[in-house]
Amino acid sequence: MRNLRHLFCFLLLASSSGLLAGGFQVSLHGQKQIGMGSVGTSLVHDASCMFFNPGGLAMMKQKVSVSGGVSFLRSYAVFSKDNTDYQAETNNPMGTPFTFYAAMRVNEKLAAGLAVNTPYGNRLKWGDHWAGRYLIQDISLASVFFQPTLSYKIHPNLSLGAGLVYALGNVDMNKAVPVSSQGGQDGKVNIKGSGSSFGYNLGLLFRKDKLSIGIDYRSRVDMELDEADASFQVPASLSGNFPADNKTKVSLPLPANLDIGASYALSDKLTAGFSLNYVFWEVYDSLIFDFQTNTPALADSRNPREYKNRLIVRVGAQYAFSDKLTVRAGGYYDPTPVNPDYFNPETPSLDITALSCGFSYYPMEKLSIDASFLYLMGSEMQMQYQPENFGGTYKTRIYIPGIGISYGF
Repeated sequence: MRNLRHLFCFLLLASSSGLLAGGFQVSLHGQKQIGMGSVGTSLVHDASCMFFNPGGLAMMKQKVSVSGGVSFLRSYAVFSKDNTDYQAETNNPMGTPFTFYAAMRVNEKLAAGLAVNTPYGNRLKWGDHWAGRYLIQDISLASVFFQPTLSYKIHPNLSLGAGLVYALGNVDMNKAVPVSSQGGQDGKVNIKGSGSSFGYNLGLLFRKDKLSIGIDYRSRVDMELDEADASFQVPASLSGNFPADNKTKVSLPLPANLDIGASYALSDKLTAGFSLNYVFWEVYDSLIFDFQTNTPALADSRNPREYKNRLIVRVGAQYAFSDKLTVRAGGYYDPTPVNPDYFNPETPSLDITALSCGFSYYPMEKLSIDASFLYLMGSEMQMQYQPENFGGTYKTRIYIPGIGISYGF
């Protein structure tokens, strides 16, 4: 029954969309930035800078800026059992992470805004009968973050900003239970619940002539799922060990991020930039879960994960062909923070190499239509989940087109 307990501990953690990045962090927070490899710490395109660096809000050219978009995420993961011909591939539904930003300059120095985005979420479906069904069959997770933000220009070349983050999340997950009915069918468990938490986002932006330098810190967010429903389907003879309508409590830390970036206008048309994104993954050392009703087969447990801090390197550039069209390209490398001995297919996180492109088309002076395309290649890696002696070779690929609109005056 140990593998059942490990899954329960993991239920909200996977909500960070492990197919999108090393670990479970998503980088789909603005179509313009996605097109440049998610470089954004030192750039102020529009109100979308609130996520990447709230300090940039006071540097906006527009008095009022509204920006929003949606990405269409198709992800695939393949598992191969070592030294056998066995192979399994996910059949994941399409994900649609979205963003919305609105901001205004209150006066020459002060700006205020609201950011709404979905930084964590995933829809993963391995199937009911694959070899790892006792770890995971399918999982659907979503989150929405709300960030009211203030930014102040303390000097013509320097501004700072801060945002309060209110986070909502939910999970719906299924896995097989290794107990069989007379017909040979596995048992099954469904976990469904929601939770909320708070965090903050701090940023500083320096701009001098053609150079911009930014620094941003997004705090750790402790998500708590206090009373998730744990519904079991097992043979009647075992129902005493698996209460049909149990509850479980899970707490997990979403790691803090420190971003440092710089960009430079090489000409009136060409701007290039980079950012270094340091993720404090070590807070995810283990997961603890607490069932409302315990039985000999369903005890509370502490489960090791032993993630390591990682540095993501991003580069990107944009070129203005005309007043009507700006094109972008970029890329990044995101190493997995996962301990290879505790790799779980609920979030098949591998070393990621990402390539992106995009454009903005301006049908009129104040309006832009923004599009991007992001391709992520997960390196083929041999991993195992040591507590259940389940392992093999994994590889992933993700295709993410996106579309958005921005308006400012």
